[in-house]
Amino acid sequence: MADQPSVTVEIVGSNPTRLWGLDIAERTRRIARAANLGFAAGAGKGLGGCPRLLVNAAFAADPAWLRHAAGVAGFCLTLDGVPALARVENRADADRLRQAMLAGEPYAPPGALAYEAGPTILNRQLRKRETPFLMALTPANLRRIERASYFGAYKGVTDILTKYLWPEWALVLTRIAARLGMTPNMVTTIGAVLCVAATIAFAFGSYWTGMALGLGFMVLDTVDGKLARCTITSSWWGNVFDHGMDLVHPPFWWWFWAVGLAHWGLAYDDRTFWLVQAAIQGGYVVQRLIEGAFIRIYGFHIHVWQRFDSQFRLVTARRNPNMVILFVSLLAARPDWGLIVVAWWTVISCAIHAVRLVQALVLKSRGPLLTSWLADG
Repeated sequence: MADQPSVTVEIVGSNPTRLWGLDIAERTRRIARAANLGFAAGAGKGLGGCPRLLVNAAFAADPAWLRHAAGVAGFCLTLDGVPALARVENRADADRLRQAMLAGEPYAPPGALAYEAGPTILNRQLRKRETPFLMALTPANLRRIERASYFGAYKGVTDILTKYLWPEWALVLTRIAARLGMTPNMVTTIGAVLCVAATIAFAFGSYWTGMALGLGFMVLDTVDGKLARCTITSSWWGNVFDHGMDLVHPPFWWWFWAVGLAHWGLAYDDRTFWLVQAAIQGGYVVQRLIEGAFIRIYGFHIHVWQRFDSQFRLVTARRNPNMVILFVSLLAARPDWGLIVVAWWTVISCAIHAVRLVQALVLKSRGPLLTSWLADG
């Protein structure tokens, strides 16, 4: 028999406005399921043997708020004085809060947090401390809420292209995908086709075509994750599919980029070919191992340790920054130089990460507990 959930989520009231194609009850149910919480379609005579997390249907809240509230006894968050989220431990409190939610009247039990005061929580999924969004769910607010939901799904630390170049493009595509009822796995599949097509284009020296196909794949690589988080449809298989693609394809791109140089009359000699590939492929593996070791030892990513690490993540030798280097080399009509620069940048990035891991190990040996700078405050 399954264990009883520690908290049951209850939606209070109803709301015809749909967010990312979902009515508020279905969205709340998905959030509860993803957080391994129970879900009640309506108010019961009692609390069913466990606390209730009351969710006011008049508001749209970031899932991070629900996950946080479920773990804090007596938690209550208000907007304009009206309770939006509240964890209750007894029937009397539940009845009073339901009444206030349904009537849209101000009510703040002791210890309640006013959203206007900007309370922050640590979003462990996205590795950042933030004040997640909370807004009145109305047609007039819908685009603002979708925008807040979308940008709230961005990790605190990422590469320069994902952070600055295509967030707005990906937002438009995420909205279209949600309106069409597409699943994140559908988006990932389309991206996978573009990724393979880009690899073939590189092999034949069709670098500009490959760049265009690769750009489409890279944007969709953002869209599938944002769609999953915004529509609360993340799944084990989706994560494996998405992250598997991310992990596997870069070495093929760099290998076949080198192969395609022959079509430009710029093929490397055997020694240069193998040196470049050893640096890029070997550096790629070593860098991933360093990142994995850091997470295993300290429980968080090396890129969120200190401010320097987060800033370096913008340009470190990952796929997107490497593609910027190759794009510049194409503008100069020297794709051979571009891959050599990628090789050197991979070695440099690996060395920096290795030094950071050693520095962390030295600090650990001296006793201080390492924490992410994003968790401060």
